[in-house]
Amino acid sequence: MTPEHSSGTRLDPWFGAYAERAHGMRASEIRALFAVANRPEVVSLAGGMPFIEGLPLDVIGEAMQRLIRTKGTTALQYGSGQGEESLREKILDVVALEGVEAHPDDVVVTTGSQQALDLVTRIFVDPGDVVLAEAPSYVGALGVFRSYQADVVHVEMDADGLVPAELEATLTRLESEGRPVKLLYTIPNYQNPAGVTLSLERRPQVLEICRRHGVLVVEDDPYGLLGFEGDPLPALRSYDAEGVLYLGSFSKTFAPGYRVGFVIAPHAVREKLVLASESSILSPSNASQLAVDTYLETCDWRGQIKTYREMYRDRRDALVGALSEHLPSASWNVPGGGFFVWVRLPEGLDAKSMLPRAVTGRVAYVPGTAFYYDGRGAGHMRLSFCYPTPERIREGVRRLAAVVNAEAELVQLFGTSARPDDDPTDVEIPSPDLA
Repeated sequence: MTPEHSSGTRLDPWFGAYAERAHGMRASEIRALFAVANRPEVVSLAGGMPFIEGLPLDVIGEAMQRLIRTKGTTALQYGSGQGEESLREKILDVVALEGVEAHPDDVVVTTGSQQALDLVTRIFVDPGDVVLAEAPSYVGALGVFRSYQADVVHVEMDADGLVPAELEATLTRLESEGRPVKLLYTIPNYQNPAGVTLSLERRPQVLEICRRHGVLVVEDDPYGLLGFEGDPLPALRSYDAEGVLYLGSFSKTFAPGYRVGFVIAPHAVREKLVLASESSILSPSNASQLAVDTYLETCDWRGQIKTYREMYRDRRDALVGALSEHLPSASWNVPGGGFFVWVRLPEGLDAKSMLPRAVTGRVAYVPGTAFYYDGRGAGHMRLSFCYPTPERIREGVRRLAAVVNAEAELVQLFGTSARPDDDPTDVEIPSPDLA
């Protein structure tokens, strides 16, 4: 039956019935291209997938079997909308490594930190509200903000992270335009995609500026324990319990398949988050929560984080070394942790238009335009070193250099140049293996 009340299309008869916010939601051509990039012959330097093979799967398997034998009826039942109290207590042990002090009642367990982003945006952002984000910023967050019809304004970063003077100037300008800011979204540690870390000196400065302008800070911290040198830096939440929402996840330090994340929030905000979560999923998975709880209680999770740090440091060194050897015409940062290196291509090259030729050359990356709300970033790419082996990383960079050098010759011949994304208003929804 044809829906007469909607102005549909031949491909989608319900096209005219969608809410306004749904019309920008579509899989980009980049995402479609990665269906090919995931073939085994392609070296993917694109995805942010942790190296699960580095886990002691035999030990974890035995622990999960015990869990089902001893607590199966609880694990397979509905649970609390806020999350299991025993897990919330253990979450505080984990975040204490970054100086965060809180009560278990301050913690809301979510289905990954991506749901946490969605919940925070849902309860704070009306269509047209301004959200500040670093330039560049996490593509999954930009997709959430777009889906709620927020107006995202970027704030510049440098090698020491978010620039306080730029933050101050942006807030002052927006206030003078009558555009108050609801949130500052920031990834202070080993940022995705740029790999930079907010310096210790700047952390209280950023918070003081936001406090003065009445802006709530959303601190997204999936990589904070994955630094390659020294102790973790203090979280922004450790400086200000009332002005910061702290988002965390076990996807990078344990396993993303369980989809367990969390928010640490002030009391009143926490209540709204729980209600919003219950309205969308009733409760987070008890089985996943108890699996993570069992892992934290019975396995050497601190030792596993140390293992991950060493493993990812070796992969970072392989990537940076290969770039130095094969692609000296580009420039890049050397991250102190996390998963990503942000590469600036030689002048005039467009990472997005070059991607099909790279995949043909059996290597993949994420173009920089995915990480900007306003279409910038064509001259950059994000390279991920977390999943491939060092040998595969070096081979991937060798292949990438061949593509870049061939592209540079074309630019010299024909004078083409990088250009902004044609339609930056689309909601970029990353596939799970690319985020």
